[in-house]
Amino acid sequence: MAISFKMLPKKNMLLNPPQIRYYPIAVSQGETTISQLSEIISSRSTVTKADIYASLISLTEVIGEELAKGRIVRLLELGSFQITLQGLPAESSEAIGKSNIKNGRIVFKPGQKLKKMLQSLDYKRLW
Repeated sequence: MAISFKMLPKKNMLLNPPQIRYYPIAVSQGETTISQLSEIISSRSTVTKADIYASLISLTEVIGEELAKGRIVRLLELGSFQITLQGLPAESSEAIGKSNIKNGRIVFKPGQKLKKMLQSLDYKRLW
């Protein structure tokens, strides 16, 4: 199955005069819920859907708890999660404090299997 995309016009303000350029953006084909994931995994194993669902919910909670402790969470071939910060500059390193932090973000870095999957994708343009 191919990844669908469409072209999105964006104004390039770096050019003088500004010009419109078109960029590809992926178009979602729906979503898969945690319940559906549990059902799919259950059909491929001997573990019940309820047990898988409970494990996935617990995994989500534990990942959040570990990230809140400032830890990087690595999940084998899936990849890793970590907290990054966005902030405001200060005149010196001594002047930096909590007030310089605008917000935190969770960054996901895919593992090798997911990176390889990205290299083998097919694409289909929607008109």
